[in-house]
Amino acid sequence: MKPIVAIPSDIRQFDGTSWHAVQTQYVRAALKAADVMSLLVPALEEGNDPNAILDRVDGLLVSGSATNVHPSLYGAEVRDADGPFDPARDATALPLIRRALERGIPLLAICRGIQELNVALGGTLATEIHEQPGVWDHRKPQHPDRDIAYAIRQDVVIDEGSCIARYLGAGRLPVNSLHRQAISKTAPRLQVEARADDGTVEAVSVIDAKGFAIGVQWHPEYWAEQDGPSRALFAAFGAASRDYATSRRP
Repeated sequence: MKPIVAIPSDIRQFDGTSWHAVQTQYVRAALKAADVMSLLVPALEEGNDPNAILDRVDGLLVSGSATNVHPSLYGAEVRDADGPFDPARDATALPLIRRALERGIPLLAICRGIQELNVALGGTLATEIHEQPGVWDHRKPQHPDRDIAYAIRQDVVIDEGSCIARYLGAGRLPVNSLHRQAISKTAPRLQVEARADDGTVEAVSVIDAKGFAIGVQWHPEYWAEQDGPSRALFAAFGAASRDYATSRRP
């Protein structure tokens, strides 16, 4: 039996009603590169039981999104310009992250996911980072061709001896880092493992994690079937999920 990983959904509006949604690129990467099945968790502002969900899965994949973590969750001023927000996604993903770490369930957090991981553990975020002196414009290009929009276009530098270096190696790595926000104050339980040349935090690990627990600011899911490092990261997450599944079977 293949492991099953939970992916928290976003709330999207179509045809005058709300839908629970996850981008296909995450589900496909989980299947094709991690060799796991996905369970999409509905985004609810109240009513989700993290333990009931995590009892049934072997990993947690926290995806990117067009929405941002609500500033009230990390003690910042709320500005409309920093939206759009998705309170139901926040209320779903943050408790799942905390509980998965407590239980030692493998965790891979991507883009919005790394930001949620930081906030869940007590860190803060910087908004509209392209407006800050010396910081690159990391925003996704507005191009109709998604291959161009998600093109691998910048380097990150992975620290020697870091957790993520086990899977991707240390040193410079070309990635597709696309975001408006980034980690500002790093949560006490997170270790920064990679940065862009402008200083932006690009990868973290959980210092006291019981198992695989990594967050990246870039988008390995998009090229997971073609790009070696992207596939390697998902393969490592898949292997950790299989190990967890084996450990909890009678």
